[in-house]
Amino acid sequence: MGCSWIGVAVPLCFAVFSVVVAINGQTLAMPPPLPTAVGVLSLAGMALLWRDISSKVKGDKRTLGSLLSQYVAVKAVGWLGRQQRKKLEADTLKVKQVQEETLLKRLRKNADTFYGRKYDFRSIEDAAGFRARHPITTYGDYREFIERIAAGEEKVIIAEQPLILAMTSGTSGPSAMLLSTKDTNTDFFLQGVTVCLEAMRQAFPESDSLQRTTKFFYTPTFRQSEAGIPIGPNSSTPSSSRHILNLYTTPAPAFEVPSEKDTLYLHLLFAVKDPSVGTLESNFASTVFYAFTALQERWQELVEDVERGTISRALTLEPKVRSRLEALMKPDAERAAQLRAHFQEGFGGIAKRLWPHLNLVLAVDSGSNQIYGEMLREHYCRGVPFYSPFYAATEGLIGVNLWPQEPDRRYLLCPRSMFCEFLPESSLDEETPQTLLMEEVKEGESYELIITNTSGLFRYRIGDIVKVTGFHNQCPIVEFQYRRGQMLNVRGEKVSEALFLGALKSAVAQWPGAQLADYSCAESGILGDSIGGSDPHYQVFIELKGVRNLTEEQRYKLDICLQKDSAVYKSFRIKGSIGPMRVQLVSEGAFKELQKKMMADTSTSANTFKMHRVLRRKEYAEFLLRKTIS
Repeated sequence: MGCSWIGVAVPLCFAVFSVVVAINGQTLAMPPPLPTAVGVLSLAGMALLWRDISSKVKGDKRTLGSLLSQYVAVKAVGWLGRQQRKKLEADTLKVKQVQEETLLKRLRKNADTFYGRKYDFRSIEDAAGFRARHPITTYGDYREFIERIAAGEEKVIIAEQPLILAMTSGTSGPSAMLLSTKDTNTDFFLQGVTVCLEAMRQAFPESDSLQRTTKFFYTPTFRQSEAGIPIGPNSSTPSSSRHILNLYTTPAPAFEVPSEKDTLYLHLLFAVKDPSVGTLESNFASTVFYAFTALQERWQELVEDVERGTISRALTLEPKVRSRLEALMKPDAERAAQLRAHFQEGFGGIAKRLWPHLNLVLAVDSGSNQIYGEMLREHYCRGVPFYSPFYAATEGLIGVNLWPQEPDRRYLLCPRSMFCEFLPESSLDEETPQTLLMEEVKEGESYELIITNTSGLFRYRIGDIVKVTGFHNQCPIVEFQYRRGQMLNVRGEKVSEALFLGALKSAVAQWPGAQLADYSCAESGILGDSIGGSDPHYQVFIELKGVRNLTEEQRYKLDICLQKDSAVYKSFRIKGSIGPMRVQLVSEGAFKELQKKMMADTSTSANTFKMHRVLRRKEYAEFLLRKTIS
């Protein structure tokens, strides 16, 4: 491979530098010594470039164009990342000033909209004036305005036209339709992507290589609003990444396949045939986890395709798409034999055996994705570092993780992405609560985030509860705690997702042979008389590996563990105000089926789906009841 590179690059150098320039009809040749000097310098430059590139290459099946384009992209993004990090560092030294600049920029830009005139944005001079004039809002305050925009009306909330009407994942309630703009994407890329890639490069130097990434993402279904505005997720999609698809192992034709199941197979096929994969990437750890479970189920089929150079006939593909994909396949008996041996050895630590040069799993593994990250680290991806880069939502970029190697996922709030206010956890249910600003929050305290973003949300409750764990200069560092709508609360006890998961993990550790695969809860009230009993309680649905049944004593350990962790829950249990939990074991794959049902009901993309830890719809709880095996 190295020789072929030089064979292309050196003649190219001579061709470029031996050109003469014609100006006004005259041919101007370089002075005699100059061609020699330029040639020597160009050869030296190409030699240095070649040495740098070759030191970063792990595989042997890349084209020169593909490698050069990746090299240039990495260098460009690296430079941007360093500049943005310097800017972020400077901003964290003057948080109050930067936050006010960010707020006033948003207000000035949208001052001539219907909404801006309603609140007289033009006359607002500072954060105090804004907070005094504008109320705290929820989605209901924007629904009518967004419907008007969807119908084609302009300058309702924001001055520009939205790129898409972005659907939220609906984790803590019905899906909401929000605006996504060019500024939203620009902020996310500059303040988020470039900064995190630079942090990743510094923390994991091995990731600074010219290896391909396997990115598990899918082509979502968009529909059109009345005015022709696309409606769908605003996460990274194959379409939005079309200019860099050559950096991924999955070829472009695979993204024309409508079936998520078939696309996943193609992701896996082109990943396993390439032993030099450097990174596994997805928005969420859950997507990576389900990819490995599919790999475990279909490895024999995949090995046969690698061996024969075919695409499984079980996939439903358009003839043209199949033809383009098959053109990229060649029989590879040697790689197939390697794969077969790896799979027959078992799936513990399989990622590092399949891809010896695998440097990183890049995915969010905090919040509702925490259990998937833990299962990957303990089993499939044993020994591979994980990096959870962003704290972000449909509303935009919120924070960046500057500490990739730390086990706790902490995010530095981005002071130029959103204007942030903080509602103390003790004041969540007040009618007119008082908020704090970035420079006013206290370490160790928890708050609900109130944001004013670039795409038409002002003093908006996003429903996330975060804990301030410290400061970077003057800027808060936060840990995600829970979603308001994902809290168990049958008697005012308010058990958060993090609290319940901690108790569940403690209980599972006391169940011999059991490994937690997934879980959800429901408050007994949504199921009514169908489950019997009068005292309100938690209905807990658990999918386990290694165990098919639990004794009543084992089930009761979960209740005991939560009582140990929550004094409020324990007091209600002692008084009999809350009944004992009812723990249901569901069949293998039940939560994957539930995910499909939820996605179909809410138009959520596989790229943005997060499992609901507290079920708010009766039909979902009843679905899992029907999947109960013990």
